Amino acid sequence: MKASQVCLAILLSTVALQAGAADFDGSKRLICATIDAHACDPGIACTRSLPADVGAPRFLTLDFDKRVVVGPAHTTPMVSVTKSPDQVLILGTEMGFGWTLVVDSADGEMTLTIANRDDAFVLFGNCTPL
Repeated sequence: MKASQVCLAILLSTVALQAGAADFDGSKRLICATIDAHACDPGIACTRSLPADVGAPRFLTLDFDKRVVVGPAHTTPMVSVTKSPDQVLILGTEMGFGWTLVVDSADGEMTLTIANRDDAFVLFGNCTPL
């Protein structure tokens, strides 16, 4: 991991710790930074890399009012949003892939899975309120 990515991860983690739990309950817009990526193919062990190496954006904006996920190249509708005390679970599709994005309601940690019949990607990151 590059020094700038480590600094960004520390900064976003610090901001997330200072934010209140209500900040991650799906009521506020969030910006999420992808930090770690895993690319998986059938019959082959998953490989770990940076999000950019698998074509994933570094930052995503979650706009719950408009029900969209905004990246640098695409804006994708949230097909489903399920809120529970522990997490916000978001489902969608884009470019032949189905995706699930989960934000931890306590600290803003994020897990994103993206899959189609040939490939699967798992990304981890952190979110903070805008």
